[in-house]
Amino acid sequence: MLLSQAIKQTFEGYMTLDSEIKKDFELCGIAPLESANETQISYIDQDKYSHKLADSRAGAVLLRKELLDCVPPHIQPLVVDNPHLAFALLSHLFARKGFSACENPSIDPLANIAPNVHLGKNVRIGARTILMPGVVIGDNVEIGEHCKIYPNVVIYRDTIIGNRVNIHAGCVIGCDGFGYAHTNDGRHIKIEHNGIVVIEDDVELGANNTIDRAVFGQTLIKKGVKIDNLVQIGHNCVVGEHSILVSQVGLAGSTTTGRNVVMGGQAGTGGHIHIGDFVQVAGRGAVGKNLPPHTKWGGHPLMELDEWMKFFVSLRRMVKKQNPK
Repeated sequence: MLLSQAIKQTFEGYMTLDSEIKKDFELCGIAPLESANETQISYIDQDKYSHKLADSRAGAVLLRKELLDCVPPHIQPLVVDNPHLAFALLSHLFARKGFSACENPSIDPLANIAPNVHLGKNVRIGARTILMPGVVIGDNVEIGEHCKIYPNVVIYRDTIIGNRVNIHAGCVIGCDGFGYAHTNDGRHIKIEHNGIVVIEDDVELGANNTIDRAVFGQTLIKKGVKIDNLVQIGHNCVVGEHSILVSQVGLAGSTTTGRNVVMGGQAGTGGHIHIGDFVQVAGRGAVGKNLPPHTKWGGHPLMELDEWMKFFVSLRRMVKKQNPK
């Protein structure tokens, strides 16, 4: 579909384009500025990302009028009042089906597939991998060797899973992230998540985990990660090698961690946070800023762990003095 046709089809009833399309082209997808090519469209919703325009190869970019002077000559500027909403509308053109009837599976003869397993198109299953009853596998999923996929796990399309990975009952891998743009009259427009999930070797996921697919690119669980039950990992997160996430941890979108990070039960992060190597976050710790390597943290608001423990002891003493009985 031509860029002009895509805009007309998706913007109608929501917004107008405030610039002329001088160079129309066949639109093949949407992508971040740093990875987009000449057939793709990107967007900027915050001024702090404008420096990325200079090196981008995107065919067109959605942006506000104030940033028009930052656009290099080879990129088609598309001026709109709300670039985030425009991006959400265009994302619907590239949404793909996730679950088809079984077609052309590549299953190693040594794999063990239980009854009542659904396999989508172009699924690949490695040697000695076990799929237990009720597992649902979407299109183009790859699962390596010596994996155990327990009952009622759902793995959405295009997910890549390495070797020796255990995924316990009830996990959902590759579902859409929680992302919406908002109209002036308060409607919520879904952002289609067209990225994937990658799980590397020797990972174990406890029961009822959810790992969201990326908006574009990938959500990545690196090798050796161990995750307890009931953990939520948002879109475009990266969990570093050999990290441990205890039950009910929640990582907001685009959180990244270094290696060997440990997060206690019910700890959580805000979006776009980085946690350095070998960091420990105590249970219920609320991470709202980047954390340097080899440090320990706790509390809400977050403090270095020693400081938080002293604060908690002082608080208890204060309460006892006010209520001696």
